[in-house]
Amino acid sequence: MVVEGEDDQSPLLHSSFPSSSIQRENPSLKRTGNIWTALAHIITGVIGSGVLSLAWSMAQLGWIAGPLSILFFASITLVSTFLLCNCYIFHHPEHGPTRNHSYLEAVQMILGNKSAWVCGIFVRINLFKIGVVYTITSAISMRAILKSNCYHREGHEAACQYGNTSYMLLFGIIQIVASQIPDFRNTEWLSVVAAIMSFTYSIIGSALGLAKVIGDGKIEGSIGGVPTSTKAQKVLLVSQALGDIAFVYPYPLILIEIQDTLKSPPSEKVTMKKASIMALCITTFFYLCCGGFGYAAFGNSAPGNLLTGFGFYEPYWLIDFANACIILHLVGAYQVFSQPMFAILERWAAEKFPNTGFVGNDYSLKFPLLPALRLNVVRLCFRTAYVASTTGIAMIFPYFNQVLGVAGTLNFWPLVIYFPVEMYFVQQNIGAWTRKWVFLHIYSIVCLFVIIFALVGSFEALITAKFS
Repeated sequence: MVVEGEDDQSPLLHSSFPSSSIQRENPSLKRTGNIWTALAHIITGVIGSGVLSLAWSMAQLGWIAGPLSILFFASITLVSTFLLCNCYIFHHPEHGPTRNHSYLEAVQMILGNKSAWVCGIFVRINLFKIGVVYTITSAISMRAILKSNCYHREGHEAACQYGNTSYMLLFGIIQIVASQIPDFRNTEWLSVVAAIMSFTYSIIGSALGLAKVIGDGKIEGSIGGVPTSTKAQKVLLVSQALGDIAFVYPYPLILIEIQDTLKSPPSEKVTMKKASIMALCITTFFYLCCGGFGYAAFGNSAPGNLLTGFGFYEPYWLIDFANACIILHLVGAYQVFSQPMFAILERWAAEKFPNTGFVGNDYSLKFPLLPALRLNVVRLCFRTAYVASTTGIAMIFPYFNQVLGVAGTLNFWPLVIYFPVEMYFVQQNIGAWTRKWVFLHIYSIVCLFVIIFALVGSFEALITAKFS
C-alpha cells in the first residue's frame, strides 16, 4: 500500500499552501475502513526493499545492539504514531472540528502555513530520494539475475562481472514510459502488484537465511559485530547501520491518509492506535527474522543486500525469481511515490498558464494492438526530466547501503519526530515545562542526536565509496 490521497484536494500535491484551504467534507465520501484494512495498508506500506539491508546492519552492530536498534526505531515509530493519531481531527476555532486528509495538511492546519511550507520541502525530498534508492536497487537486482545465471553455468568461482549503468538507464526508460500514466488514481493496480512482490522477496530472503543456518548446523555472528582495525571505522559502520535501519520505518508519513479511510464508531483514533500496535509488532518481528536469519547465516560476511550480494547461489531460479519480484515491486512503487511530485509542478503550470494549449491539451498516441496513450507536452517534458534526474543521481552514487543510510536519516527527524511532537503540543494544549512537555522535548533531542550521528556516518560512507 502507498499513500492514496484525494488527488484533487490533498495539500501534498499543491505547490503552495493558501490560508483558506480548510477542507469541507464531501457528502458522497464514505469511509468504510476498519482495523483489518488499516493493518493491511500499514504492513504493505512499510515493508520494502530496505528490509534486504538488515542482515548487513545486524552484522555491523552484533547480536545485542542489532536487535535493540531495530526495537529502538520501532519504538520511535510507535510514539510518533500515537502523537499523529491525535492530529487527525483538528478543532479549528472558527470552523469547528475539521478532518485532516494528509500529513502535510495536518501540519498546515495545526502549525500554520510557514511550517507547512518547510514540511513540504522535506516531504518532497523524501519522495525524490525514494526514486533514487529504487533506481539503484532495481539495477542491482537486474545485474544479480545475470550473475546468478552465470554462476550457475560457469561455477561459483567464475568472474561474472556486470556493470550498473546500463540497467539504471533501462529502469529509467521504463519509468519514463510508465510516468505518462495521466493521474494518481490510475496507479492503484501498481500498488497491489507492489505489495504482493514486496512480501514475496522478503519471505524468500528470510527463508534462504534460515535454510542456510539449518544446513550449516551453526549460528554465525558475534556480540560485537564486524571487527575493525580502528575504533573510528567501527563508529562509522555503526552509524551507517543505524541509517539503514531508519530507512525501513517510513510509516508515520502515511498514517493520516490511512486514518482518513476508517469508519466510526469506534473513534478513528482508537482504531488507528490498535492497528498501529499490531502492524508494528508484525513488521518488527518480520525485520528481526529477516535481519537475524541473514546474520545467523553469514555472520560478519553478511552481504549489503541479502539477495544480490551472492551469499546465496542456489537454487539459482529462486534467486532469479526473488530479484524479479524486487524489480516488479520497484517499477510500481517508483510511480506511486513519484506521482505526487509530478502533480505539484503540473498544477503550478496549469495555474500559471491557464489558457495555454501547451499546458492543457492532451494528444492521443495510438500503437497497433495497444490502447491509446494520452500525452501532454508539459507532462512529457517534466516527468521525463524528473526520471532523468533520479536516474542521473543514482548513476553518480550507485552504492546501495551507503545511499540507503543517507536516505533513511536525511529527513527522518523533522518528519517522524519534530512535526508530530509540535503538532501534539498545539493539539493537546500542552503547556511549557509540564511533565509531558519536558519528556517529549528530551525524546526529540535524544532522537535528533541519534539521527545526526547516523547521518554523518552515512554521508562519510557515501563519500568514501565515491572517491575510494
